[in-house]
Amino acid sequence: MQDCRLVAKNIACRRGDRILFRGLSLSLDAGQIVHVAGPNGIGKSSLIRILAGLLRPYAGTVERAGGLALSDERLALDGHQTLENALGFWRKIDRSQGPAADYGLANLLDVPVRFLSTGQRKRAALARIGASGAAIWLLDEPLNGLDQHWSCMAQVAINAHCSAGGAVLIASHQPLAIEQVKTVQLLDYAA
Repeated sequence: MQDCRLVAKNIACRRGDRILFRGLSLSLDAGQIVHVAGPNGIGKSSLIRILAGLLRPYAGTVERAGGLALSDERLALDGHQTLENALGFWRKIDRSQGPAADYGLANLLDVPVRFLSTGQRKRAALARIGASGAAIWLLDEPLNGLDQHWSCMAQVAINAHCSAGGAVLIASHQPLAIEQVKTVQLLDYAA
């Protein structure tokens, strides 16, 4: 696995005229899982986008070493393509070599992405992230829409990624059944 480190120092997030949170510092190294928790609207998704480099922090800095893969509420799969073609697009972009983890999608490969259920879409997004080869995974509400079995399997895949030297940051209001997770309560940094 490639270098793997993400450091955020003194991050503040502003949405419109409102500061959502400030003074947030965290680090994520190989083998670590950080769970950013908090109620809806506190800024978990905004923090993920800041860490991914898609939003600028109102204050603070973010430093990263290693490839990054993001899964958020915007499904990064073309809804007009079959699932197989949509995932194939990302395999070419990521130059993926190895097989993706089994997310129970084999019988859905010929289905256009737009016809997949919420849980099937979430599993497809996790398969895309897993096959990316990125050392750092940023997952926004990765368990939403998953039944108990697939929620468990997703958490097993997250653990396996970290055991292989990767790192994962999960933003979620749901509790996780993953051992050795460092939890950051975003409410503690609310402005």
